[in-house]
Amino acid sequence: MSFNIENLTRENIKSLTPYSSARDEFSGEAKVFLDANENSIGSPLIKWYNRYPDPHQQKVKEAISAVKSVPAENIFLGNGSDECIDLLYRCFCNPGKDNVVICPPTYGMYEVSANINDVEVRRAPLLDDFQLDLVHLENLVDEHTKIIWICSPNNPTGNSMDRADIEAVLNNFNGLVVVDEAYINFSRHKSFTAELIDYPNLVVLQTFSKAWGMAGLRLGMAFASPEIIHTLNKVKPPYNINQATQDLALKALEEVGQVNDMIKELVQMRVALKGVFEKIPFIEKVYPSDANFLLVKMKDARKVYEFLLDRGIVVRDRSNVTLCENCLRITIGTEQENTDLVDALADWHFNTLKSN
Repeated sequence: MSFNIENLTRENIKSLTPYSSARDEFSGEAKVFLDANENSIGSPLIKWYNRYPDPHQQKVKEAISAVKSVPAENIFLGNGSDECIDLLYRCFCNPGKDNVVICPPTYGMYEVSANINDVEVRRAPLLDDFQLDLVHLENLVDEHTKIIWICSPNNPTGNSMDRADIEAVLNNFNGLVVVDEAYINFSRHKSFTAELIDYPNLVVLQTFSKAWGMAGLRLGMAFASPEIIHTLNKVKPPYNINQATQDLALKALEEVGQVNDMIKELVQMRVALKGVFEKIPFIEKVYPSDANFLLVKMKDARKVYEFLLDRGIVVRDRSNVTLCENCLRITIGTEQENTDLVDALADWHFNTLKSN
């Protein structure tokens, strides 16, 4: 299969002249900035945030490049991964004409963003083992299919997709294949970022929200060919990543060792919590996980969810999601939070026995 970015990009995006910010119109260093109508005196609270941020986030991209071993020209930064998802629709999917394929159960924003952009969603549900149904997926694709969304490790199931299956999709589809790796740091599987050079139709999404512990910053990453990155940059708002986020991301990227230690701790607690859950009588199954959460099948999941709420513990009820009947998705908390959760589940079991 031959992939051509020109055949995929919307015609109005091809001819789009992107907004040129004041900071786009010069190169190099300067000491006096009188070009962008900023308040030159500054805020009385935070003096150094009176200037617009770098619209291309070059320092952050270079720091990410060093950590991820991906050239800076292959990196796009979004206001959360959700902005990356939305921009992929806006750049490559014609409203009312094109379609995309999702593989439920999966991350809900692929469908929400499609609906916002008036793009048809086609569904190839995962198999019973939560792996891709390649035959069904292939049968859904037609000339107007622009994107196939694959979440791996998957949310809400926690498992990684078979690498050979993802490669089969990449090799046999002329549109974009987006591999969402929000949880990849909690997995032993290799990131697909190393495969960018081999697959011009590959987009890999990652985030600072999970392993980096910075969900409040709203910083997502897209890795792709320079041509795809260029197209995303044409459409994004000029200053989509604020200065505070850029500054804090740079500090975080200097602490890779601490982040890796945190990931190890969370994985260890995930393993331990899975072992505890498997001994609780009303829990029927704990699915394997490569993420920082566990999908847990149990009797009366909704009632358990409400019981936990009464105890001040919030988990996610996924019972109404494809293949996840009577399942709760439970994030790995701190040691104390996990203990509180297990104690509450023990109380639920005791109360159930007593009422029977």
